[in-house]
Order: sequence, then C-alpha cells, then structure tokens
Amino acid sequence: MTEMLEELAAHVELKRPSDVVSTKIAFGELTVTIAPSAIEDFAEFLRTDPNCRFTTLVDITAVDHPERRARFDVVYHFLSMHRNQRVRVRLSVREDEMVPSITPVHPSADWFEREVYDMFGIIFSGHPDLRRILTDYGFRGHPLRKDFPTTGYTEVRYDEELKRVVYEPVKLVQDYRLFDFMSPWEGAEYILPGDEKKEAKA
Repeated sequence: MTEMLEELAAHVELKRPSDVVSTKIAFGELTVTIAPSAIEDFAEFLRTDPNCRFTTLVDITAVDHPERRARFDVVYHFLSMHRNQRVRVRLSVREDEMVPSITPVHPSADWFEREVYDMFGIIFSGHPDLRRILTDYGFRGHPLRKDFPTTGYTEVRYDEELKRVVYEPVKLVQDYRLFDFMSPWEGAEYILPGDEKKEAKA
C-alpha cells in the first residue's frame, strides 16, 4: 500500500510541480499540500488524469490555527474507485484570503464549501451561492473558530407572551467553575488516593 502511495506522490509531483508544495505519507494516507490558487486546476487534474481518476469528492473541511499567519488549513478528501485509493489535499490560507471554489469541477462541493464558510468564515471565490447552511439567519460569528465562545453570543427561545421566537444576549446562570481534576472525591468523608492534595493546600 505504501509503495502505491509513493508512486502516486511521485506522479503528482512530476505532473504538477508548480502546484505541489509537499507530499507526505503517514498512517497509510497520502497528504498533498498545494498552493491555494491551484486548487481548481489541481482538482481537475486529480479527476481526469488516467493514473489518478479521483472522481469522487468525499469531503471538504478546515482546521483553525489562530497562532499562524496563514490561519486556516482547508482540507479536501478525494476517492478514486478506479485505484481504490484516497488522497488528502491541503492548502493554507490567511483569514483575509479567498479560496477558489471547485464547484465547476465537482458540483458536490457546493454544500461542503458553504459549510466551511459557515463554520470558519473562509470565503470561496466563484461559488454560485455562498451563504450559511447550518446556522440561523443573522447568526454572528463562525462556531468552529477557536476564538468563538463556547456559549455563543445569542440564545433563542420561544416567548409565550409575544407568541414568537426571540433572540437575546446569552446570560449565564452561574460563573464558569474551575476544576483541577485531581480527585473527584475532594471533600468526601472518607479518604481516597488523590485527596492528600487537600492537606497540601492547608
């Protein structure tokens, strides 16, 4: 299996040297890192090249790295039933950078790209209908970014008096609690391993 992936990686690097930044085989999977501007042509190459024939787009997702200048990795998974192989294609983009849509190559990318836009705020240029797909109209922020608050910004409830759904700022019933996770039995009448830290604090 690894030998087949090495052959595929070598073929891709040979045929698309200006697109490919790097290739890596790990855990029985090939990851090809490419330049963001090349994604549409590269997806077309993977689909039509006789030695590839990755005709099925399985998924598009993203990973947030807020500490990096190129904050997001956009990740594509393709399947070749002809070769019985999968390939992962990755590209890194800044927060203010757009990614070319691959809907002209894979129409099924439509909803995948909308989901990545909704969850991460990554804009796909050339997409025919780029709008939110999972969150509500007027939703603020992008929930899978690492700086998005776990509570969100608004809560939705049905108001019996107004007879309609209302949006309100989130109100926490209690403050966040801090847990040290050293012993679940702290404060119990009997002593279990881990409770000795209580004496250490005193």
